[in-house]
Amino acid sequence: MTIAHNQGAPCLELEHSLPSEVAAISPFVDRLMVLFRKCGCVSQGESDVEIALREALTNAIIHGNHENPRKHVYVRCRCKPDEVSIAVKDEGRGFDLNKIADPTAPEKTGAVHGRGIYLMKALMDEVRFEEGGVIVRLRKSTGKLAANDAQ
Repeated sequence: MTIAHNQGAPCLELEHSLPSEVAAISPFVDRLMVLFRKCGCVSQGESDVEIALREALTNAIIHGNHENPRKHVYVRCRCKPDEVSIAVKDEGRGFDLNKIADPTAPEKTGAVHGRGIYLMKALMDEVRFEEGGVIVRLRKSTGKLAANDAQ
């Protein structure tokens, strides 16, 4: 983990790998959110970032790596005063985004799974899938710099 300074403001850059175990998600996300709060980059939209990250990690572990103990999930984060960006990469084969069912469809409202991508898109400012869905990039603007510029 490195903490760099970007125009006098703290910036956190972090790379971490997680085992393909659902139990590894909460301890990692809890620690990361503490770091984000300390750096001051998630005061607005904090719960949105946390939920979207949990969904991305869950998808990577369950659907990407199929909870294979020999595979890992790789996370890269950048926390700046005005935004948070996160990349989650699994060791799976990816997926076809066009074949993901709409979780708001009437026949899907009772489904136990299938809302992760929908939630990520609803909560974050930007969600991009790369390398056939092996990488998901999440970005959330905190609006701090825009609010400071307006004053």
